[in-house]
Amino acid sequence: MQDLKQGLATLMDKYQALLSSLNLPDKKDQLKKLEAQTLDPNLWGNPNNARDVMQKLADVSKEVEELESLGEEIAVADKIGDIDRLEKRLEKLTLASFLSGPYDSKNAIVAIHAGQGGTEAMDWTGMLYRMYLRFCEKRGWVTNTVDYNSGEEAGIKSVTFNVQGHYAYGYLKNEAGTHRLVRQSPFNADNLRQTSFALVEVLPEFEAMDLPNIQIKDEDIELQFFHSSSKGGQNVQKVSTAVRVIHKPTGIAVTAQVERFQEQNRKNAFDILRSKLWLLEQEKAKQTTKDIKGEYRPASWGTQIRSYVLHPYKMVKDLRTEVESSNPDSVLDGDLDMFIEAELKKINPTG
Repeated sequence: MQDLKQGLATLMDKYQALLSSLNLPDKKDQLKKLEAQTLDPNLWGNPNNARDVMQKLADVSKEVEELESLGEEIAVADKIGDIDRLEKRLEKLTLASFLSGPYDSKNAIVAIHAGQGGTEAMDWTGMLYRMYLRFCEKRGWVTNTVDYNSGEEAGIKSVTFNVQGHYAYGYLKNEAGTHRLVRQSPFNADNLRQTSFALVEVLPEFEAMDLPNIQIKDEDIELQFFHSSSKGGQNVQKVSTAVRVIHKPTGIAVTAQVERFQEQNRKNAFDILRSKLWLLEQEKAKQTTKDIKGEYRPASWGTQIRSYVLHPYKMVKDLRTEVESSNPDSVLDGDLDMFIEAELKKINPTG
């Protein structure tokens, strides 16, 4: 009985600390403001903004509900087994307190690029694409593929997709970097051991109003329109629906081609360009932002973060946290929580 009382007291202390760090009263105020916005008859005059408001309302409402229900369950817990179960729930919610960066709550733009290695590397890119789609699906996040370039024989040369979900960027940002696969190649008769690489980029998704200092001027843009080469059926092949946006001052080029209508591809391309220009500004200012944990983490081929070994043994190892899994099949099916959570805890050691 004494162990139970002590365990519950410790659990309640941790819960109160979490409430303080997440500022529950502030979240309730935010919830009221979002609810008020949904009553505005002009809300759906801007469908994109309306969907954003409704998504934020659902996300904040869920977070408040989970925090309050956890407190209620701790208050009535009456056995040791309850403490273990509630501890796990508390730990999950505590991760949200680590996501306090200015852009962590935003949607994410994820791009995956095949490295050297031909078909093998493109197949690896396809495996990573599926892994992240499964991870997002398990979290209830919505994904929308923006650009998709198939490999000649198999796999994907490069793919870009949006992720809509509460703290999508905050959870995914540390996935940026080089991912390495070691396995027996299914693409040669001798089943030789092959090492392949793919690069993952993760950016926050911005609206123009989010970045008033980043101006995309018409005279700085070159637009190209062409027939889509992505998956999407015959309709996208009949007209030049695909869009390439080239930002002449920086040389940044962005392609969007999955949507059936040119205007939507154009919007998607400009959204990605805006995020890439933001990243460029981050790189320029990295000396002043280097102390902001998790804020500046550009993806480059030199930043290898994780190895996935399927032969001669089975193991996935994160090279930053040393976290390992002996079940790569599960990881490649989207079970990434242990790696993402470990990295969040590492960059928030006092969390």
